Amino acid sequence: MSNSHISITPFSPPDAQAFIALNLQWLVGHGLLEPADEKQLYDPQTHVFDHGGEIFIAKFDDTAIGCCAAIPREDGSMEIAKLAVDRSARGRGIGRRLVETALAWGQQRHCTRAVLTSNHKLKMALKLYESMGFRYERLPDDVPYASVDVYMELDLSGWSPTVRA
Repeated sequence: MSNSHISITPFSPPDAQAFIALNLQWLVGHGLLEPADEKQLYDPQTHVFDHGGEIFIAKFDDTAIGCCAAIPREDGSMEIAKLAVDRSARGRGIGRRLVETALAWGQQRHCTRAVLTSNHKLKMALKLYESMGFRYERLPDDVPYASVDVYMELDLSGWSPTVRA
C-alpha cells in the first residue's frame, strides 16, 4: 500500500458501512462501545451533518481505510470524533492526515479551537494528538460517554498542518 495512492475525501452515502465498520473495529476491540457512539455511527446525518459537520474518508484506491469526523460546536470550537484507521493501514500517517484535514476544515469555518474526548487505553491515538499540539485539559461535566477519561484541546489560531516528506 503506497501512501501516494491514499486519498482523503468528504463522506458520501456509499461510505456509511465503512464508517461503521472502521469505528466498531477499535470501539469493540477496546471494550468502549456505548449508545452515544452507536448514534453517531448509525445516524451521522443527525449527529454530524445536521450540526454542520463533515466526515472525511481515507481511501486506498476505492477501499475505505480510515475516517474522521469534524463537528462544529455552538461555542465556536469544533470536535474531532470517530477517528479510525484500519489495522492493516496503521503506522502510515493516515490518522495524522485525517486529523489535519479535519482541522483545516475547521479553520476554514473560523473555529477557534479543536476539542476531543478519548480514553487512556487508546495510547496510539493519544500520542498522535499530543504530537499535533493537543493539550490535556479537565474533563467537562457534560461528556455523553461513561468510558471517556481524557479531554484534549488545540488552539486553532496559530495551527498549521505539519509538512511531511
